[in-house]
Amino acid sequence: MKILVGVKRVVDYAVKVRVGADGAGVNLKNVKMSMNPFCEIAVEEAVKLKENKDAKVSEVIALSVGPKQCQETLRTALAMGCDRGIHITTDKRTDYMELQSDAIAKLFQKVIEEKEEGIDLVLVGKQAIDSDCGQVGPAVAGRMGWPQATFAAKVDLDGDGLLVERETDSGTETIKVNSLPAVVTCDLRLNTPRYATLPNIMKAKKKKVDTYKIEDFDVDLEPKNKILEVFEPPPRKEGILVDDVNTLIDKLRNEASVLQ
Repeated sequence: MKILVGVKRVVDYAVKVRVGADGAGVNLKNVKMSMNPFCEIAVEEAVKLKENKDAKVSEVIALSVGPKQCQETLRTALAMGCDRGIHITTDKRTDYMELQSDAIAKLFQKVIEEKEEGIDLVLVGKQAIDSDCGQVGPAVAGRMGWPQATFAAKVDLDGDGLLVERETDSGTETIKVNSLPAVVTCDLRLNTPRYATLPNIMKAKKKKVDTYKIEDFDVDLEPKNKILEVFEPPPRKEGILVDDVNTLIDKLRNEASVLQ
């Protein structure tokens, strides 16, 4: 089995994002960036499958699209256990402002069809924390004509396919992917990503990363949607302290109108 895993560079989850003064997008200057948390889960699952001898995984390849700094994100994936990386370089913003999900899915398709033949499984995070679209995985599956399992909370081998427990609004459901190749998008409860150890960080520096320019691929990158304005949510009003439960119930009923 050969696995391709998507890795996205985003604003670190612990950073309080700020909208630029022009209202055209989030300010990315001098902001800490890191791997998208759901991509970390996808990388961990790919490495776990590789460690499972029954899966017979020959190679795990990490793919990232973005500026030269994505090399750092790819090296993190390599330190976690990926075998090599692919970096598609571009100066376009990847947070939906300039490059959108449709374009990223087309790039995945090109890599699978032209650069990395024999991919059996594509693992991506269920969504990125910058755009929150959750569209790349399903779009890749649609373009490739492959089965997909989204919001995966558990992935098990099942003959020539997979058995995937997936998150739903009412709990979980288990679906069977009869055969590979397939696409799986990874949810929060799937696993806990490992920390890269210092020896593995050093080894990752020697692992191969193939670099391509985004112009090397004959792909329409034009955004399908236009962002008209980006603005911060209004600040929350300061709370108040009440003296007793009766006062709390009175305010909830008569002022907030949340109780009948």
